[in-house]
Amino acid sequence: MAYNHGREDRKWRIWKEAEEKVLRECGVDEAVIEQIRTDDRADFNSNRRFYRWASDFGEYLEGMADREKQSEVRSVSDLLDEIEDENLYLALITVDRRTLQIVLLKMQGYSTKEIAPLVHLTAGAIYARLNHLRKKLRKIL
Repeated sequence: MAYNHGREDRKWRIWKEAEEKVLRECGVDEAVIEQIRTDDRADFNSNRRFYRWASDFGEYLEGMADREKQSEVRSVSDLLDEIEDENLYLALITVDRRTLQIVLLKMQGYSTKEIAPLVHLTAGAIYARLNHLRKKLRKIL
């Protein structure tokens, strides 16, 4: 969402007037109140510059994300097609299909307990397969 200076300025003024009212009720000198207002305005302007830049940068990143549509990996063959490292590819094609299915489900955010019934294995067997794959990848990579 873009930074809206007018809205933020209005919110700052309302906050500042309420604060100054409390300070006056407490008997604070007008010169001190004016100094606090000047300092707070400098902080507001500093924040405005930052948020305006951050907003522009966020819009830039959103635009980049739209341009680079990432294909979602939905199957084991999609997973293998997306791998660019030749050593990793060679390691993964030697692994059985069920282990690759486990890797794919892990990438999609499933927990081991959720994966177990999907691949008809126990959670311990899944941990063992992933551990075996890690060891294999450490040797190759």
